[in-house]
Amino acid sequence: MAQYPQPDTPTESGIKSNASFREKAGEELREFIILTAYLYVCFAAVIYFKAAVLQAHGIAYAPLGLAIVKAAICAKFMLMGRVFHIGERFRNLPLIVPTLHRSFVFLLLLAVLTFIEEIVVGAIRGRTVLDSISGIADGTLPQIVATILIMFLILVPYFAFRALGEIVGDKTLVQLFFERRHKA
Repeated sequence: MAQYPQPDTPTESGIKSNASFREKAGEELREFIILTAYLYVCFAAVIYFKAAVLQAHGIAYAPLGLAIVKAAICAKFMLMGRVFHIGERFRNLPLIVPTLHRSFVFLLLLAVLTFIEEIVVGAIRGRTVLDSISGIADGTLPQIVATILIMFLILVPYFAFRALGEIVGDKTLVQLFFERRHKA
């Protein structure tokens, strides 16, 4: 029977696992907050643009609070997708390939989960499945297509950043983007 090194005391093991758990939970929370903030800025810009267009036609529309809720839900779905290694195919190909692949796969994931979310919310409110689904992107085909394209365009920079971080390291990538460069 193989012998594995054991910690000197049970408390050392508990301290190490708690520290590791805290570090991992802290990192997950940080990623969730950053991703939620990124998605919030994108969604708020889209909603603000929609409100401006509708206001030009005399229609009041300003659900900016919806952007933060949608951003948090989408961020959680995306982090769950990463846990299950969704879209990690083509990692050894040029960065554009895994970036576009992940963007497309996560777009599908978010679309499916949005449909499920709308059906569940509709069921809670006593609506039929068809009524619930027809409310997505205001129900018209051009708005649905526009929403899908915008969401894809939001996902591409995120996954490009992630793919680049996997190559150069997240710390180096953050330094490159957010720290002052020194002249040579």
